[in-house]
Amino acid sequence: MIGIFKTHSSPHQIEDKATIDSSYRYWRRHILFNLYIGYAGFYFTRKSFNYVMPALVTDFGLDKVDIGFIGTLFYITYGLSKFFSGCISDNSNPRYFMGIGLIITGIVNILCGFANSLAMFAVLWALNAAFQGWGWPSCSKLLTTWYSRSERGFWWSIWNTAHNTGNVLLSILVAFLTLHYGWREGMIVPGICGVLIGLILCWRLRDKPTTMGLPTIGKWRNDKLEIEQEQHGQGLGYREIIQKYVFSNKYIWLLAFSYILVYIVRIAIEDWGNLYLTEQYGYDLVTANSVLALFEVGGFAGALVAGRGADLLFYGNRILMTLLFSIGIFFSVTALWLMPTGSLILQAGCFFTIGFFVFGPQMLIGMAAAECSHKNSPGAATGFIGLFAYVGAAIAGYPLALIIENYHWSGFFTVIAVASAAIGLVLLPFLKAQLSADPSTLAPKF
Repeated sequence: MIGIFKTHSSPHQIEDKATIDSSYRYWRRHILFNLYIGYAGFYFTRKSFNYVMPALVTDFGLDKVDIGFIGTLFYITYGLSKFFSGCISDNSNPRYFMGIGLIITGIVNILCGFANSLAMFAVLWALNAAFQGWGWPSCSKLLTTWYSRSERGFWWSIWNTAHNTGNVLLSILVAFLTLHYGWREGMIVPGICGVLIGLILCWRLRDKPTTMGLPTIGKWRNDKLEIEQEQHGQGLGYREIIQKYVFSNKYIWLLAFSYILVYIVRIAIEDWGNLYLTEQYGYDLVTANSVLALFEVGGFAGALVAGRGADLLFYGNRILMTLLFSIGIFFSVTALWLMPTGSLILQAGCFFTIGFFVFGPQMLIGMAAAECSHKNSPGAATGFIGLFAYVGAAIAGYPLALIIENYHWSGFFTVIAVASAAIGLVLLPFLKAQLSADPSTLAPKF
């Protein structure tokens, strides 16, 4: 079983340039497509609880503290899984690592649909979180090995919209199932979808180019920045790589702290948005989920603009684009908070705008982490900052629930407004780093 996770280099190096070119073009499209549906599948099994939550409140008699506890338990477990799974995935075949992880999360979702108590549901949901961490590191490994530095923003941004596509489709599916059949079906059906998509990944996904006899992406595209990263730290063992390029990398730490703030805003809106609309304005679940879906639609557009903009406007500089988007997060969150009327159209517009600006940094920070680490440690680097991201997500669970209980929705918006304002402040040191950086840190070319 362990053997199928291992990465094995191909003993046969392809020499013919035409064959190399056609293989690269085919597999780049093929792998991106499978990563897209695969990560959207992870969202089917990750966010199902959030969309059935209002129904669970009635069935299990939950209060906000119970909801926050389940959310925090999930995010802490997921954050830890993301880091440890990232370390494993760097030396594993993502074809099976990602596929089997999704299959297991699907099975757990199905079991959640049969849970008869809050305790049973919470345990199963934590188990789900442990295997959710098998998705992101596999994607970051393939995106950094099949797409080069000068083009990666565009391709990564396309993949990143899988977050939003999965969430939008799930919100519609779960709202329909919960309304007509009940919340249990709203857990079981997405779980079945996850199992089926996981089987497809095991069948159709592939490993990095060198395991297939192809040259590295830097050599194939003759990308100077990519080749520079590929040549750093040659001959180092994996433990040395992790120590030097992850744990001792000050840029990784800055990205990690900024990720905490981004995820406080993102998860607060995702997890509490529909409850805010149903409680504060009396909307039904379908209307509230439809408005919340616009957060994902906005994120779809924002990720594309951020990735392509970083490539074209800032020559691959991820942090400058992130700083611009962080300003937009603050103003859009403030607009939703201080809106003088309860207009559904204006609220929908604010959810769309917040999503647009949040998913830019959510994508770019993860990409920057992979690019300022060692070429053989994208999973560990993105998993490490992902651990911090889900510290932010955990803050948006139980701690934020206590704030809502005591200070109501004004306390909720105070927290996410402060977090959004602080994102840019944490990243300001990168402006200096890009003017005078030591190339050995791999940091200056964000």
